[in-house]
Amino acid sequence: MGTINANTEVVERAITELLNKGEDLTAAMKSIGEEMTNRTQQRFRDKEAPDGTPWAANSPVTEKRKGHDRVLEGESKQLAKQFSYSASSDGVEWGSLMIYAAMQNFGGTKAEFPHLWGDIPGREFIGLSDDDEDEVLGILADHLSL
Repeated sequence: MGTINANTEVVERAITELLNKGEDLTAAMKSIGEEMTNRTQQRFRDKEAPDGTPWAANSPVTEKRKGHDRVLEGESKQLAKQFSYSASSDGVEWGSLMIYAAMQNFGGTKAEFPHLWGDIPGREFIGLSDDDEDEVLGILADHLSL
């Protein structure tokens, strides 16, 4: 799994405060992992980045090679399905299990990666939107009220 640091100051501060109080956040982190995995999969249905920016369309070369114009979608649709998370008391990581996910998320150029048939624009699907951050804080608040 590639790593994208999606810490925000507000979320990090909330987690630190709870950990300093001796809270075991494993259950909350599992809930966050499930929710962020679901939201990441929703981005594939919406074809947009966490900030709401639409993904760049495929180039004509890519459309010709794939035989369709569906962005980040191969025949098996595995990139949109193969997500996982790992939760512990002090954090959660989620991401794609597919080896090429980082290239699709961040993009790359043929100059950097000569094996590519052309430049690949970044089409971000891993990350935290403002709504995601609110959801994470809500999950942490719900955890405190148990």
